[in-house]
Amino acid sequence: MRFSVYQVSRKGGREKNEDRMGYCYTRDSGLFALADGMGGHPEGEVASQLALQTLAALFQRDSKPTLPDPLRFLHEAIIAGHHQLLRYATQKALIDTPRTTVVACVLQGNAAYWAHCGDSRLYMVRGDKLIARTRDHSYSELQETLSQVVPMGERFNRNVLFTCLGSPGKPVVDTVGPLLLQAGDRLLLCSDGLWGSVSDAVITEQLAHHPISDAVPELVEQALRNGGPKSDNVSVLAMEWESAEDADSGAGISTQSLGEEVFASTIQASVLGQEVPDELDDAEIERSIKEINEAIRRSSQKKS
Repeated sequence: MRFSVYQVSRKGGREKNEDRMGYCYTRDSGLFALADGMGGHPEGEVASQLALQTLAALFQRDSKPTLPDPLRFLHEAIIAGHHQLLRYATQKALIDTPRTTVVACVLQGNAAYWAHCGDSRLYMVRGDKLIARTRDHSYSELQETLSQVVPMGERFNRNVLFTCLGSPGKPVVDTVGPLLLQAGDRLLLCSDGLWGSVSDAVITEQLAHHPISDAVPELVEQALRNGGPKSDNVSVLAMEWESAEDADSGAGISTQSLGEEVFASTIQASVLGQEVPDELDDAEIERSIKEINEAIRRSSQKKS
């Protein structure tokens, strides 16, 4: 398995960054995930972090070195993240539960599988065409879909979601896959801080015509400019799928030489008592991989 990856998260005009993202991989499987803690509820940054930690922990447990059923894994891991939030709120005696959206993608074999809850999105670009995008779990997107069938009245605010992790009811989780990958396919995960300020057409154009190491920071900067002084948090994680025959050895991550038990991750193992920077770029995250992996190893030993 071979892929290139690039990610940036910026605080924007908000007091703190409640977005979290990261990726994990074994020799034959990769998990990419992004969560956006929801404002209006307590501890959004905890919600997004716990969701990603749960995904990473279950991926480490189940990918040996592949997942038996990627779609089932994604659905069950996202629901497990939901239950972790409910448990956290109970333990802390919170009046309201921390809440988050989440989008996650598994690359395994020569296929992609993904799932989402809320309005964090996945885009898939092949050549210069957008061939797939998640549909937000928002009343505005539902209304737009229904309006093609029956006339609709008053427009809903796009920020009003009908499902998320940490909500009283069971979350709605949509899954897609397997979708066979071709060399050069690009997938982008983002929070609504990006797509709320930058159109799908611009996102597609940037991914189609620029390396992801150029496209991602440019898209983030456009979103911050368009959002103005009150810009939302903007987080983007993109990966490019590369064939095993790709000779450009410096361009990405190759997992072929990894042992069956090797697990690598950029998702922090702990959130309580740990400061997570508001501004994350790819270089900073890559520098911390060794420390993160060691923390995950210690954490898994404690649980066992």
